[in-house]
Amino acid sequence: MKSMTGYGHSIYKSSDYILEVEIKSYNNRYLDISHTINPLLSSYETYVDDEIKKTVSRGHLDVSLKLKTLSMPSELVLDENLLTQYKNSIERISTLTGAALPDAGFYTTLEGVISNTRTVDQDYYKEGVESATREALSMLDENKKREGEGTKKDLEKLGAKFKASLEIILSKKDEMEEYFKKILLEKYEELLGEKGKDDPRFLSEVAALLVKYSINEECSRLKVHLSEYDKLLESDESVGKKLDFLCQEMNREINTTASKSQMVEINLEVVKMKDALEDIREQARNIE
Repeated sequence: MKSMTGYGHSIYKSSDYILEVEIKSYNNRYLDISHTINPLLSSYETYVDDEIKKTVSRGHLDVSLKLKTLSMPSELVLDENLLTQYKNSIERISTLTGAALPDAGFYTTLEGVISNTRTVDQDYYKEGVESATREALSMLDENKKREGEGTKKDLEKLGAKFKASLEIILSKKDEMEEYFKKILLEKYEELLGEKGKDDPRFLSEVAALLVKYSINEECSRLKVHLSEYDKLLESDESVGKKLDFLCQEMNREINTTASKSQMVEINLEVVKMKDALEDIREQARNIE
């Protein structure tokens, strides 16, 4: 189990440059990646995103790629067309003024004649980006797992609280049916007296109402959901969305149980279960 919040950082150093990768992760329903990337590294954005998607399934990530250049391969480029224009203009000036022509060194000082062009191909920073990205993601993953372990312990406690209330409800459900049956009989006797107590039609109606207000199915489904809950807590996969969906199903069964309950003791446990479930859903929002 992994948390959605975490931090990863790495610095790659070479003789030519220093490259820094920083990744911050926050809660988010879907995977959303924001970038702050040095323009010289913009071509690596897709690579970084693909690497993130291998280990992260959801969350908002702020990704930063910084670069400090120490030295860079370069090449001197002569602009022959511009040199020719300078030369023709200076020769014309010399003809008109009688001034001596300058030596070749003079032309090298003229703006634009010789330029220093950086010669960096697309793969120049590849090793640094790949190395720093892997290390930053590894740190991020470890941080998320560490936080996830803490969340898992909280979820285990909340699950135990939920199970304890369900066990009490299970121990009371037969008593609730007898209680409900007793109320029906008392109401019937109040209206018709003892003469209708053994009426087959009445007993049939009582049986139908008991089935309608029975919580056996709800309790059985809650037990199945709790079994799945335990499996999700032990899973190494991303379980945040599954837990959220499971909580919705459990909440539906709890609400149905509450609507059928005729006993204060059961209603009290239902309230406890709803409180535990709300806390579980809150924790599930922090899980990837």
